[in-house]
Amino acid sequence: MFSSSSGRHKNVPPSPWKLPFIGNFHQLYAPYHRSLWNLAKKHGPLMLLHLGSVPVLVVSSMEPAREIMKTNEFAFLNRGEIGILKKLSYNGKDLALADYGEYWRQLKSLVVLHLLSNKTVQSFQKVREEEISIMIDNISDSCGLVVDFTELLLSVVNNVVCRVTLGKKYTDKRFLKLVEDFKKLVVLFTVGQYIPCLAWVDRIRGLNVRTQKVAKEFDEFLEGVIEERLNSNKEESARMHQNGVMVDQAKYFIDTLLEKQKEEGGGNFYMDRDTIKATILDMFSGVADTMFTTLEWALSELVKNPLVMKKLQNEVNTIAQGKPQISDEDLGKLEYLKAVFKETMRLHAPAPLVVRASSQDVKIMGYDIKAKTRVFINLWALGQDHEIWKDPKEFRPERFLDSPYFDYKGNHHEFIPFGGGRRGCPGINFANTLMELVLANMIYKFDFNLPGGEKRENLDMTDRIALTVHRKNHLLLVAGPHSKP
Repeated sequence: MFSSSSGRHKNVPPSPWKLPFIGNFHQLYAPYHRSLWNLAKKHGPLMLLHLGSVPVLVVSSMEPAREIMKTNEFAFLNRGEIGILKKLSYNGKDLALADYGEYWRQLKSLVVLHLLSNKTVQSFQKVREEEISIMIDNISDSCGLVVDFTELLLSVVNNVVCRVTLGKKYTDKRFLKLVEDFKKLVVLFTVGQYIPCLAWVDRIRGLNVRTQKVAKEFDEFLEGVIEERLNSNKEESARMHQNGVMVDQAKYFIDTLLEKQKEEGGGNFYMDRDTIKATILDMFSGVADTMFTTLEWALSELVKNPLVMKKLQNEVNTIAQGKPQISDEDLGKLEYLKAVFKETMRLHAPAPLVVRASSQDVKIMGYDIKAKTRVFINLWALGQDHEIWKDPKEFRPERFLDSPYFDYKGNHHEFIPFGGGRRGCPGINFANTLMELVLANMIYKFDFNLPGGEKRENLDMTDRIALTVHRKNHLLLVAGPHSKP
């Protein structure tokens, strides 16, 4: 540790030149993970920026990522001020944004043990199978026609998450528009977050009003869902008692959360309405969007790389052995499928920047890092590192077959698409199970081509920042029955 009075003698990380007042803002451009990577190539894998009045440590290689997420993990367990996101998540009462402490530990324990455990994920097998069957039928009905697979993948993911989380599907335009408005808001740059004296600029832009409007509308929607679920549960309970028959019901996430609300809380944790709503929002803003965008990129890469597609289809055909549908029980045998998803997330990290904040003065790679420094760990840059990956721009799932020790648990800091350590994503099993089933069943049933006979190598792979990194243009494909060998 070092004394705050010795500022002039601290060994700080290298920094690009900065302008008065705005700091390094003039050197950033969207997509930010790419502009940060370009700056890091000039100034090093551990780089200190100044965004207005906020010091930001940018990490672009494995060693400093390991020091932050493992060696000095306790100094970097907070998220820090994240502007609009906190306003939209009930002042950070969700698991993703809550500061580390007793409340966060209790909430994570509840989520891990009761919402996203292996047992709970398995209990929703029927939901996954039903929604995937609907998706397959929709593709079959459109064989030979141009299909918007971006919309189709978004639909199947949202439908599963809605049913698992809320107990039923919500496909009305109001709900879908709310989700899209939420995604658009959270990626907007807020001036006041970095230059407090210019917070009035956000007001002039109408940002505060838009945020309040979306937060209010989402709150009203979730309140309606909760009341509807409470009434439904009361009616079902009354029917079961009247008939004298107890029926095992699927315990949706909202039911579990409402049950926990009835239990007496202890310490700094209490499952109030805002915590319930914030936790539900996490499922749509974090888990659902990550699954959708990963599926979108995986199918894009398979279409663009026909040899990889053929190898994966051969594996799926061998395991399926003519069954009508790939099931949960088949997934453990599909090693190449898992490698395809790992390679997809290496090239297209869904959330390319892990955001943390230092809670104390600490040394990283020999450099002095002050408390309250914002930290951006550039996961996308880790996936582009020539020192880690051979030919990093190529889509080559075999690299993960050659190195099977790579997992999603954050133990290997050259590959951490779900983060790592205590703040790693607890929904890995939930996400992987659905993604693998969706993709496996799609390629088991269909072959895919670009519209108008366009060459596969010409598929546009430009990305854009939304809540996660999506394709800039929708994935339009023509599907036909898969010609099995």
